[in-house]
Amino acid sequence: MQKYECPCGYIYDPELGDPDNGIEPGTAWEDVPDDWTCPVCGLEKDAFNAI
Repeated sequence: MQKYECPCGYIYDPELGDPDNGIEPGTAWEDVPDDWTCPVCGLEKDAFNAI
């Protein structure tokens, strides 16, 4: 699955999700809610770039 990187360096990996913030492992980027923010710096989802 495609990974996505925040400008702060945090990488969203769909295989890992973000369980501490309600995103279960295996959640595709497209299925991450639009109001989710980077757990490191708080930037919104649209700040991330595919890597």
